[in-house]
Amino acid sequence: MLLTYVNLATVIAGSFIGHAFGKYFPERIIKLVFQGMSALTIYLGVDMCNQSTSPLIMILSIVIGSIIGELINIEKGISNVGTSLNKRFKSKNNDNFNDGIITAFLLYCIGTMAFLGPLEEGLKGHSDLLLTKSILDGFSSIILCARLGYSVIFSIVPMFVLQGSINLFAQSIQDKISDFMLAEMTALGGILLICLGLNLLEVSKIKVTNMIPGLLVAIILAYFMQ
Repeated sequence: MLLTYVNLATVIAGSFIGHAFGKYFPERIIKLVFQGMSALTIYLGVDMCNQSTSPLIMILSIVIGSIIGELINIEKGISNVGTSLNKRFKSKNNDNFNDGIITAFLLYCIGTMAFLGPLEEGLKGHSDLLLTKSILDGFSSIILCARLGYSVIFSIVPMFVLQGSINLFAQSIQDKISDFMLAEMTALGGILLICLGLNLLEVSKIKVTNMIPGLLVAIILAYFMQ
């Protein structure tokens, strides 16, 4: 899990840089870069969606996953955690505290590299994908922390749990995940990224977090339908 720790370190370093020097970044530059990142998020989402070969799996995954997520109300749970952390650390940026955690978590944890990187490291002991992701996350955290506050750094907790779990679980599944299953899960992740990008551009306010269970649904459906 060496590269998983490297990934966490780049986010921490980027967050500190963004928090320490973010006030020196002109607002217009931060806003433009943030909008560029949002547009790039949508592009990556569209590119990931193209990997799907089964529209039925995509539809069922979104529907079933959204229902499960809304019943559990994952977004409210994360929001409550963010509120507790906010009170504990007395954040001056109350409006952006929860958004910082949720946005950073979705950006760092939902995507092809977030799954394939730890999987590759768990199976092979190394991962060029995870190294690339670490560099991208480091730069992203600088902008996110400057824009949304230091709450971005708390995203390393769910990121460690998610990527660490995938890394360890990969050793026991090895030949059990087919290319078809991986493609369908990746495509569903693309849908979530598109929704996230629209939220970041303030075009909509979609409860993306509550759609996350759809990723697991996509894998299960693909397993039985392949």
